[in-house]
Amino acid sequence: MRSLSHFNWPFFTDRHRHFAAELAAWANREVARHIDLTDVDRTCRALVRALGEAGWLMAVVPASHGGLSKNLDVRTLCSAREILAWNEGLADFAFAMQGLGTGPISLFGTEEVKAKYLPPVREGRHIAAFALSEPEAGSDVGALATTATMDGPAHVRLNGLKTWISNGGIADHYVVFARTGTAPGKKGLSAFVVDADAPGLSVADRIDVIAPHPLATLRFDDCRVPLANRLGAPGDGFKVAMATLDIFRSTVGAAALGLARRAFDEATTRSATRKLFGASLADFQMTKAALADCAIEIDAAALLVYRAAWTKDAGAPRITREASIAKAFATEMAQRVVDRAVQIFGGNGVRHGVKVEALYREIRALRIYEGATEVQKLIIADDLLKAHAKTEAAGEARRSERT
Repeated sequence: MRSLSHFNWPFFTDRHRHFAAELAAWANREVARHIDLTDVDRTCRALVRALGEAGWLMAVVPASHGGLSKNLDVRTLCSAREILAWNEGLADFAFAMQGLGTGPISLFGTEEVKAKYLPPVREGRHIAAFALSEPEAGSDVGALATTATMDGPAHVRLNGLKTWISNGGIADHYVVFARTGTAPGKKGLSAFVVDADAPGLSVADRIDVIAPHPLATLRFDDCRVPLANRLGAPGDGFKVAMATLDIFRSTVGAAALGLARRAFDEATTRSATRKLFGASLADFQMTKAALADCAIEIDAAALLVYRAAWTKDAGAPRITREASIAKAFATEMAQRVVDRAVQIFGGNGVRHGVKVEALYREIRALRIYEGATEVQKLIIADDLLKAHAKTEAAGEARRSERT
């Protein structure tokens, strides 16, 4: 049985608590009937439509365009992903990509671009996508090779490949990051909104993974895009990407939290009902220790995820360190919790159709996408070292003033 007791923590307002309770009730009623894993594309379209019609996608756009909050509220986004992931990984995916694929537009789009792209996504009529990764550039954003060259005064032409693109092949628009030649490395990138039916954009390959999701490689061959679809100024691409991930990276931790909570609930029920050597599995000390470890780690991860979300919502301009800590810890934690749940189920834990088996496949990608755990550690360490250097410099300045 799902517990929402942690929403009584002081990170949340009554509005967040009401949102969580209502979404959990809706998800319990509605999500399962839209799931058909033999047709993932159709399932994702159905889930997006259902989420939009029920009003839940209002959370992924600002109030100025029909959303719930003046700015994107990270606690609400995290709550939604945690709750939907508990029910079904694809439900979380459908919600998350509507946010990630419009986040750059909400943050950096002109009023005209916002008015065109945000309402259909909010209503569940259009599907959004975020196209950053390339065959030779994932975490190393500065290595992007896709180019955007001027084509007259009002258009650019995109050339290159994007891969591992969520919603690739079913999206109505993509936020695409390309090199505009304004500067080397990360400083030479710009972001553009590209309609899926734009001439020159094609799906080069669909990608099958262990937990089915719509993923694809996209090819851009002289794909002509209006310059008015650029997000931010020329060369702002890296800024656009990082500001978006600063919001949505915490939500990956929240999704992992939802998967872990579901695995924990399944394992607790199984251990209480499974008989072994004349006793219930829960009577064995090793089982109790495993369940206790799960409970400890889940609470720790929840505190880190919602600490990051609250910090952003409270007005922090950036939460790079907090978001990376939350994402790294929560996703690694969830892998351990799901693994323990599979072990408690024994042979049935790896049987197709059993929930913990699906969770075992679902959790693995979260430790990789939006920055693998190893990359998060580098980000955390770099941020700590910058803060240390700044503190040392400030101390040295004070000492110089005294002398």
